[in-house]
Amino acid sequence: MLYEDTRAIRPPARRLRPFAAEASPHMIVKILRNDKGSLPGYLADAEVHFTDGPLEGLKLTGFTVWQRKTGTGRNVTFPARQYSMNGDRRSFSLLRPILSDSTAPTKLRDLILEAYDEHVAAVA
Repeated sequence: MLYEDTRAIRPPARRLRPFAAEASPHMIVKILRNDKGSLPGYLADAEVHFTDGPLEGLKLTGFTVWQRKTGTGRNVTFPARQYSMNGDRRSFSLLRPILSDSTAPTKLRDLILEAYDEHVAAVA
């Protein structure tokens, strides 16, 4: 693994069940499970909390964990802003790799999915 294997579980909130997994010495992935079942396939929201460095005390929100439509596996959507251009609805990704062939989004997606799996195991 690319990060320390230290995990921190936080007490559950009233409506959402938060779970935090330490991803590195500088950030924590927090899972907010969807208990409402409002959208099909919508499993949880995820946040990245920064604990050290210039981003300390900030969090990046807008990640969502989804069940794949095929029923096997899970997917993570990244924060994005929707806008309309010439009547077409488009999306602008707020978190993008610096290099076009970077594997950074895949690493973060895997980290969020791993934190979600640990959250499911802790709840079960």
